Amino acid sequence: MTELVVDYMQRLGESAREASRVLARASTAQKNQALLATAVALDKSRDALLAANELDMQAGRANGLDDAMLDRLALSSKRIDEMIEGLKQVAALPDPIGEIRDMHFVPSGIQVGKMRVPLGVIGIIYESRPNVTVEAASLCIKSGNATILRGGSEAIHSNQAIAKCLNEGLAEAGFPATAVQVVETTDRAAVGALITMPKYVDVIVPRGGKGLIERISRDAKVPVIKHLDGVCHVYVDQAADAEKAIRIADNSKTQRYAPCNAMETLLVHESQVDAVLRPLFDIYEAKKVELRGCEKTCALFVGRVKPVTAEDWAAEYNAPILAIRIVASLEEAIEHINTYGSQHTDSIVTENFTDARRFLTEVDSSSVMINASTRFADGFEYGLGAEIGISTDKLHARGPVGLLGLTSEKYVVFGDGHVRG
Repeated sequence: MTELVVDYMQRLGESAREASRVLARASTAQKNQALLATAVALDKSRDALLAANELDMQAGRANGLDDAMLDRLALSSKRIDEMIEGLKQVAALPDPIGEIRDMHFVPSGIQVGKMRVPLGVIGIIYESRPNVTVEAASLCIKSGNATILRGGSEAIHSNQAIAKCLNEGLAEAGFPATAVQVVETTDRAAVGALITMPKYVDVIVPRGGKGLIERISRDAKVPVIKHLDGVCHVYVDQAADAEKAIRIADNSKTQRYAPCNAMETLLVHESQVDAVLRPLFDIYEAKKVELRGCEKTCALFVGRVKPVTAEDWAAEYNAPILAIRIVASLEEAIEHINTYGSQHTDSIVTENFTDARRFLTEVDSSSVMINASTRFADGFEYGLGAEIGISTDKLHARGPVGLLGLTSEKYVVFGDGHVRG
C-alpha cells in the first residue's frame, strides 16, 4: 500500500467524518433539495455522461471485458432516465431520521424510547455499474450519511462525470462537497485503506464479484454489509399454472443475465415436464441459453442438454447458462434450495396456498417469492427508490438495503428531574 494513497484516503475519511455531522442535522427539505438538484444536473449533462461512458466502454473492450461486464458498465439514455427517476423516488420517500418510537413510561417515571439515526460514514466499493454511484449517493444523502464511493477502475470516467453532477446537487442544497466523495485514484491500495479506517468509516458495503467481497470481508476492520453469491431458484410446483410458470421462468433467466437476482437453477416438479419444461426448452434454445440438466432432464431431452456437474448447482453464472433439475416433491425442491442456494432470492410458482406458505416458511433466503420473477428482488422494484446493495447477512440488514438499512437506533430518555434511587 503506497503511502501517498494512504494519506489521500485518510484525508477523504477526515472530510467525510466532518461532513457526516452536517448531514446528520440536515432537514428533510435540504436533503431532498440536493437529490432533486442532482437529478436536474444529470439531465443537463447527458452528452457529457455518455461521452465519458464511451471512453470506459472503449477501454473495457480493449481490455477484454466479457459481455456481462460490458453490459453492467454501459450507460444509455434509458439508464440515465432510471437514475433520475431513482433520485426522485428517494426524495419522495419518508425521511426516517429523527423518528422516535416505542416511547413508554417505566416504573421510575422516566420515558424510554428509540430514535432513528444515521450510521455516519459509509464506504461503498463496487465494480462496473456507474449507476450505482447515483443510487448509493442518493440513499446516503437521504439517510443523513456521508459516503466515500470507490468504483471500479473500468468505470473511472463515468463515475467522475456523475460525481460532478452530485457536487452540483450538494452545492445547490448548501452541503459540503465532501458529503459524497468519489475516489479519484484507480490504485487498488485505496480499497485496502478504506476498509481499515474505523476511525473515519462506520460501515463498508461491497458490491461486486465474489472475489472482491470475500477479500473485503476477510481484511476489513470496519463492519461489512455483504452478499457473496446470487444463486437464485425458481421452483415450478405440481400445482403451478403452466402459463404463469413459463412466463416467470423465462423472465427470471433471460430478462437480463448479469444481475445477481437472475435465476441460475430451475426446479420443475416431475408432473410439469410436458406442460412447462418442454415449452421452456424451446424458449431457452431460441434465446441461445446453454442448458445443463440432471439425469432425468438429460434422459428426457437427449442431445439438447449437457449433464450437470456438482459445481453447477452452486454456480452463479451471470450468463446465458441454466441448470435444471426435475424433482419429485416440494420437500425435494426446498432441500435443494437450502443446500445449494446462497440465501439471495428464490421463487415458487403454485396455485396451492399450503405449498406457498411452506415455501415462504422453510426457504431461508433474504427474498422469497410466490408467483413472481426473481428479477423483482431489487430496491427500486420494492419501492425503496434505490438500493445500496442486497444483503444475505442476517444481522442489521437483509435483502435489498434501502434507507432503513443505512440507519441505526439509539435509546432516548425523557425525564423531569428524575434521579436514580
